[in-house]
Amino acid sequence: MSGAQALDGATVEVIRHYLNSTSEQMRRTLVRTAFNPVIYEVLDFGISMYDRHRRLISESTGILTFLGANDYAIHKGVEKVGVENLHPGDVVMINYPYWSGAHVSDAMLFAPVFCEGSELPDAYLAVRAHWMDLGAKDPGYVLDSTSMHQEGLIMPGVKLIRRGKIDQQIMAILRYNSRMPETIIGDFHAQISALRVGERRLHQIWEKFGPANVDAAIDRIIEHGAQTAAEAVRAMPDGRWSAHDWLDDDGISHDLIRMAVTVTIDGERFIVDYGDSDDSVPGPVNMPFGKTSSLAKSVFKSLTTPDTPANHGHFEPLTVECPPGNLFHAVYPAATFTLWTGMAAFELINKALAQGMDQINASSGSDEPGFMAVGTHPETGEMYAVSNNEGIGWGATPHHDGATALQHPSTTAVRNTSMEVLEHKSPIFHERLELRQDSAGAGKWRGGLGICREVKFLATGEMLSMKKKTKTKPWALKGGHEPETNAMIVWPDTERAHRARMERFTMQPGERFRNLSAGGGGWGDPLDRPMELVREDVLDGYVSAEQAEEVYGVKVEADGTATPVGKRSARPPS
Repeated sequence: MSGAQALDGATVEVIRHYLNSTSEQMRRTLVRTAFNPVIYEVLDFGISMYDRHRRLISESTGILTFLGANDYAIHKGVEKVGVENLHPGDVVMINYPYWSGAHVSDAMLFAPVFCEGSELPDAYLAVRAHWMDLGAKDPGYVLDSTSMHQEGLIMPGVKLIRRGKIDQQIMAILRYNSRMPETIIGDFHAQISALRVGERRLHQIWEKFGPANVDAAIDRIIEHGAQTAAEAVRAMPDGRWSAHDWLDDDGISHDLIRMAVTVTIDGERFIVDYGDSDDSVPGPVNMPFGKTSSLAKSVFKSLTTPDTPANHGHFEPLTVECPPGNLFHAVYPAATFTLWTGMAAFELINKALAQGMDQINASSGSDEPGFMAVGTHPETGEMYAVSNNEGIGWGATPHHDGATALQHPSTTAVRNTSMEVLEHKSPIFHERLELRQDSAGAGKWRGGLGICREVKFLATGEMLSMKKKTKTKPWALKGGHEPETNAMIVWPDTERAHRARMERFTMQPGERFRNLSAGGGGWGDPLDRPMELVREDVLDGYVSAEQAEEVYGVKVEADGTATPVGKRSARPPS
């Protein structure tokens, strides 16, 4: 390699954008070639790029907590294989939960990339995506496992491709351990395509700027990331705050599970400690530490440098702590498949910080209250498995209402699955999809609204209710009200009507389920909400006339006339 030139800031920025563009091209390749709608519709993946020291240098939009988990997994995967055993053209798969930072079905493939003449990797590319079936004890999702060994085939850092040649024996093992072999093999090739696009683009960048200059630019990019993150932490108040919340159960018992965090800010240090949470539980809600670390990284990034693509430097002020054997630090052979714990706990850091910072938003809908349909399609005779991430209401802010019917903040750019795809891929039919009136937490600024979805099965199949926060409500702030919780009603409006937790049901033709997603928490006293906004909410159908009168102190007539009543009417004019 030639020596690095003295790089001006403009050149560093050009190289940074080339690197970010490479990740985006990998993303587009994956979306366009994947077989599985969870990948190409929902965007259930994470794409990351690392330098030779395995420092994050670029990533592309996907599931937020996949990206930080990639940071953890790339170190574990390279340690397992041995950096000296990696060669050009290799691709390694890792899905061992305690190393990969996710459940077994989230297959992370990574590839080393070499400059010409290098004996050791000069960069690494990682693509993680959800595979629909890897031989777990149940199709679709495992909701009640008590051991990792019930959750699917494990690849603990195994080369699927050696020096550019696919290992067909290992691929045969994957194929014969899946109920949906064509889909997972198709998704494997889609991920490989994304990795190969990234490799070609990296070589073009090295050729254009020179490897030494690219390395120097990466150092500058990471240094700048660390400086900006440290400045953001210094601007926060020093202190130590704790918060806790509750998960419905572990899928085995019906007992609530305590999730807790303590956040310490000390100068440029931001320490997140989950050690006061419950110990690991028998069911599959235990969190691998890589996932926990990613959870904290995601929230930290949103608080410090939310408008800048992430790199390793942005996380240098952050320390994440949790003892092995805790709910947030699963160890072998703890079950980890149902990772809803990460979504339910996503806002715990904010809940703690709200005690010392005024700009924190109220809670957004608790978790991601989705559903899955699984079975044999009557028209094709083949297995189907489709899932949907349901939108929720976001929490109100100190300045405006929360957003309505969006994906949970922990999933960022992830999308719900469209009706057209769900109904094309599986024998289900939508009878209703609408905003859920009065689901938002009231306040000076109200939370966003959740959704009501009603679905009918047209053939025998299974429905999986996917939610872990139905027994306790999302939290509000500054006198705001808590919103309605998530709920799943199976066989609604019948004698069999059942309010479900996270569980699996056999559905017959004509049987229905009703999925109800939570609203966001309110911010501030509802009586301080401008009367005109209350009137508009009633006219728009977001708030019922009854709630407007009882909670907001505003009576809205059928003709739209609004008058103050109750405690609001007793207040002196402002």
